[in-house]
Amino acid sequence: MIPKHYYLMVDTETCGTLENGFVYDLGMAVVDRHGTVYETVNYVIYEVYAGMRELMKTAYYANKLPQYEAELKTGIRKMVRFATAHRKMWELIRKYDIVAVVAHNARFDKNQLDNTATAVYGRKAYFFPYNMPIWCTMTMAKQTICKQKTYINWCNERGYICKNGQVRSTAEILYRYITGIEDFEEAHTGLNDVLIENVIFNKILRQHKAMQRTYYKPRAVC
Repeated sequence: MIPKHYYLMVDTETCGTLENGFVYDLGMAVVDRHGTVYETVNYVIYEVYAGMRELMKTAYYANKLPQYEAELKTGIRKMVRFATAHRKMWELIRKYDIVAVVAHNARFDKNQLDNTATAVYGRKAYFFPYNMPIWCTMTMAKQTICKQKTYINWCNERGYICKNGQVRSTAEILYRYITGIEDFEEAHTGLNDVLIENVIFNKILRQHKAMQRTYYKPRAVC
């Protein structure tokens, strides 16, 4: 029997710049290659959400702040300190023997989490364990789904084309294609987005194709 592999899917919502932002909403889910979800986590980060209120007003999805306030009051969302969220990530990795962290546009999520860790801890810090593989479903989708004639034609018919002429590969567009829900709009909240990205991840793995999984090219081994 092939041993079951577990993955930690991650999504962040941030304020600040694209290259030097801070995570105020962290969603995580433990999944397998068949799309089964085993455990989920959704945290609002205290040091950013409460401690950087002026910066939060400039967040790209600042219009969702009233929703966050309401959900925090009713207990739908939980606010924790960054260190608590960090410890929970380690707990999930150990509990499920996670083989890879997975995110859509993984470079962005990793950088933002590292930026937040550095700001909170007051020293250069990294969120994920050293040598933990970081897989990017955007990178993977561009080598599989986005190369298929059916997807290319589907995008052309709907105008889902980038300025450079390439088909779009956002999670929202990929999810519309996979599910057939044409009017789907991404929630842009941590856990909600993790769950749609899990659908994309599962679809990619079912292609059974060799592909580069990381957003960076692995170094050659001498």
